[in-house]
Amino acid sequence: MKAIFGLGNPGREYDQTKHNMGFMTIDALADTYQVELNKSEFSAIDTHFKLAGETIYLVKPLTFMNSSGNAVKQLMSYYQIRPEEILVIQDDLDLPIGKIRLREKGSAGGHNGIKSIIAATGTQDFKRVKIGIGHPDRAQVVNWVLTPFQKAEQANAQAGIGLAAQAIQKWLETDNFSQVMNDFN
Repeated sequence: MKAIFGLGNPGREYDQTKHNMGFMTIDALADTYQVELNKSEFSAIDTHFKLAGETIYLVKPLTFMNSSGNAVKQLMSYYQIRPEEILVIQDDLDLPIGKIRLREKGSAGGHNGIKSIIAATGTQDFKRVKIGIGHPDRAQVVNWVLTPFQKAEQANAQAGIGLAAQAIQKWLETDNFSQVMNDFN
């Protein structure tokens, strides 16, 4: 079993914002695997499907970014998903727009959604795909993550979503995250 959690904020006003890179990547994966996120449970919207006999969950927590851990913990508990079986897709201020970085574990690095997941699950030992959104002036971080990409940035942002989806697909097909890290980092 594997569960992929894409982080973001629910609501139309946040649809295309930088903080919703996780949601957008989940949407890309749902398109690839021809599934629809149509199940609303545990403060999330999700779907599941079988791939080579293994159950795969695609999940968008609907708890808002800073409380993502609540939905993650509830789904993990109900479906008996272990931390090593989850992957979290997040935006990252410290990467250029569209670049990705994969990690097997680590600290929150200032990301409030990841802080919430670590607090709720009691572990930092879960896989991550970080998608770059670029970094503004320090005083503008909150506004930055809650705004859409500029027209000139949109192609790079979409490329990052596509690259993240490709990396996740490769992990699902090979079950070798270390190799996927080597290929995509």
